[in-house]
Amino acid sequence: MTEAVAVASGEFTIGGDLTVRRLGYGTMQLPGPGVWGESRDPDEAVRVLRRAVELGINFIDTADAYGPFTADLLLKKALHPYADDLVIATKAGFTRSGPGRWAEVGRPEYLRQAVELSLRHLGLERIDLLQLHRIDPKVPVADQVGELADLQAEGKIRHIGLSQVSVEEIQEAAKTATIVSVQNLYNLAQRDDEPVLEYAEQNNLGFIPWFPLATGELAKAGGPLDAIAKDHEASPSQLALAWLLKRSPVMLPIPGTSSVVHLEDNVDAARLELTDEEFTKLTEAVGR
Repeated sequence: MTEAVAVASGEFTIGGDLTVRRLGYGTMQLPGPGVWGESRDPDEAVRVLRRAVELGINFIDTADAYGPFTADLLLKKALHPYADDLVIATKAGFTRSGPGRWAEVGRPEYLRQAVELSLRHLGLERIDLLQLHRIDPKVPVADQVGELADLQAEGKIRHIGLSQVSVEEIQEAAKTATIVSVQNLYNLAQRDDEPVLEYAEQNNLGFIPWFPLATGELAKAGGPLDAIAKDHEASPSQLALAWLLKRSPVMLPIPGTSSVVHLEDNVDAARLELTDEEFTKLTEAVGR
């Protein structure tokens, strides 16, 4: 596979001026177990990032909390200086105290420090898309989003997004700043955030589903994914990604992996076209 396969996933323009291929890549699996510490294979991690770009991916999602900082530093090592069309989205708002441990911190001074560190670790002068990793319930939303808006006015952030939020929280944040994207848990088997996706469609917000490959029971032998995947000579993971791409034009899946082989398998999903009948069959295979 040598061509830019991700081009086949189509395009979406974030915030009116950041055009990306809809199938991207997420860096969460690059750090060690529990999204903590150094990569188990830093050389392979670098190869994965470089291969992603070779395959036509120009939208990479990361976060300061991944490691922390491990994924960002690998990104810089692998791809800096960045291609002009590469869009790097990152996140701020979590602190880490160990493997698998996450705590929301949305104090304005902390968010400012996080953005400044991300700029340094990524080697950027401006972050294309800065997403509030979680809304901190102990801090007014206007204070959290307001600090990001101040950083945007200073030229350090291009666009602002949110992560794991409700429609009401998006609307509340939008009173303080323009919100261009939302990143929520969503996949074929877990569709509780359908109302958020529908809101994103109505308002032309990029919808970035995290955990996009949670195929679970559907991937078992004889299940809907298995049967249709065989018809297409595809993997169940490719089918799950193809379903996401067909589900909505604002959908921007970012499957992550620390393996070049798995990356290539995921990206090949861009060429997989489901019929309306297949899409419906998969949609109805699980309840919301």
